[in-house]
Amino acid sequence: MSVNTSIEAIRKEIGRVVVGQHGLIDGLLCALICDGHVLVEGFPGLAKTTAVRTFARTLGLGFRRIQFTPDLLPADLLGTQVYDPATQAFRVHRGPIFEQVILADEINRAPAKVQSALLEAMEERQVTLVGETLPLPGPFLVMATQNPIEQEGVYPLPEAQLDRFMFKLRVDYPSADAEAEIVRRRTQSLEPAEPRSVVQADQIERLREAARAIHVEASLVEYAVALVHQSRQPDSVLLGASPRASIHLIEAARARALLKQREFALPEDIKAVAADVLRHRVKLTYEAEADGMEPDSLIRELLSQVPTP
Repeated sequence: MSVNTSIEAIRKEIGRVVVGQHGLIDGLLCALICDGHVLVEGFPGLAKTTAVRTFARTLGLGFRRIQFTPDLLPADLLGTQVYDPATQAFRVHRGPIFEQVILADEINRAPAKVQSALLEAMEERQVTLVGETLPLPGPFLVMATQNPIEQEGVYPLPEAQLDRFMFKLRVDYPSADAEAEIVRRRTQSLEPAEPRSVVQADQIERLREAARAIHVEASLVEYAVALVHQSRQPDSVLLGASPRASIHLIEAARARALLKQREFALPEDIKAVAADVLRHRVKLTYEAEADGMEPDSLIRELLSQVPTP
């Protein structure tokens, strides 16, 4: 199966189960291709769990949902040492983090120690239990969710931890036509469609190799760096994007070019992914927020100010 055929098969199979959510699905696919992770913000009931579960099963990957709560402990995530009466010895019990696709639901509900444990696993692709370093399965993708309206009793992610996510995706309400289709599917008498695996692990690696082979002109690298550099300049910005954002802009542009079935990246690829890559990395001043400015509006200004190559 060719790379383009694999992409089309993935999209078609996911579309058989999930209505709409094209931005979320493409974002997950780009993140998987780039070996990154995704932070998703959206209201309850928008099928975020269904989308990522279907995504994992379509790609033949293991899936685990972890509900983050204020009483969650790092051991609940990573695992711990337990005593086995049969052998009269301790053994390592692996936690739910040892799966290929992880849904960290409402990550900002958990305290800082749990957040740090997850983000360390995301960065290092391994965890340490009772002095033993254990690798996580590959490919490894974390999709963490945040609820944008409930802010009481939460532990907001610090900027340094937000920077570990490749994308911050926003999921909005479906259109009226899409919502009508969702209602028809969920209220019909037939059993809902179950996703099927349409690609194998070696095909995922081929997608990654194909993305790395996408040609990127030097002018595009300069353009990405200029956007990130400019994000640090306005008086309305308290904290601009880090150099990691420049790297992710280029990687995401390559992945998008691959999804568009091109062998080269274009400025439009960088523009298309700029908001998803930058919105969680730009912190505005209190005065700017009080005036109603949002990171997305700042990013639109940056795209209009920095000359396109």
